[in-house]
Amino acid sequence: MNIKISGHHVEITEGIKQSIESKFAKISKHYPSIMTLDSTITVEPHQQKLEVTTLYEGETVTVNASDKQLYAAIAKVAKKLEVSLARRKGVLTAKFNKKFVVPQTDLYQATT
Repeated sequence: MNIKISGHHVEITEGIKQSIESKFAKISKHYPSIMTLDSTITVEPHQQKLEVTTLYEGETVTVNASDKQLYAAIAKVAKKLEVSLARRKGVLTAKFNKKFVVPQTDLYQATT
């Protein structure tokens, strides 16, 4: 999986890169069809924000998290992304396993 990291008002250090890569390693094992993750780190006064966007089975999945500490925000966004991807996977399997329902007509009224 290719992870693109960009930052607004912050320099991306090697520690930040390693932290992001280690948190998303589990997701890449569970969802091998994901090829790229675009992550944007924004630093504001007393707030660290992280936004991650990816394409999964034809839909764009975007999650956001913010915290006072950057590494806590990274952990939050990793958990949110895993939940969002699981939800999307459930929608796809529900559509795949959906049974055809025959529309019912009111036979009682037609015979009387």
